[in-house]
Amino acid sequence: MPDIVVVSGDLLPESRTLRLATLVGERLAVRRGDVPPVLIDVAELGPGLLTPGDEATSKALLDVQDATLLIVASPARKGTYAGALKALLDQLPANALAGVVAVPIVTADIQPVADIAETFLARLLGDLGADVVDFGLTATGPELNDLAFVADQYVNALRP
Repeated sequence: MPDIVVVSGDLLPESRTLRLATLVGERLAVRRGDVPPVLIDVAELGPGLLTPGDEATSKALLDVQDATLLIVASPARKGTYAGALKALLDQLPANALAGVVAVPIVTADIQPVADIAETFLARLLGDLGADVVDFGLTATGPELNDLAFVADQYVNALRP
């Protein structure tokens, strides 16, 4: 049963979004004394994401529901989170994330777009029953060149 689960909704394999979310997850795991997080990359799920009964997608959904801390990351796409991420999360039953603490992370070119997408992502996670942290992480422009610094700053800003 995973404790910390990181989900990246970017369709680009090894994306900056995935790397940033992974760094945040790893740092939070160290802070909590947990094992490294379970990583779910929708880019790896591929067409199985939309295939009923797909084994990898089913496992990913179980991991998401079993998490105590869920880090959900997405690049901003047309002012909101990625459609592939929505396709994954739409497969969860109502209140599937009850009792789960969720951290939304959004990467974007400019801050206003990141802020809007983070708000929508936080709302989606809350609608699924998650306890969403007071402030998610947005990273834009030049910040995306030093993901480790961004992750450190964010984790240090969270309450212990």
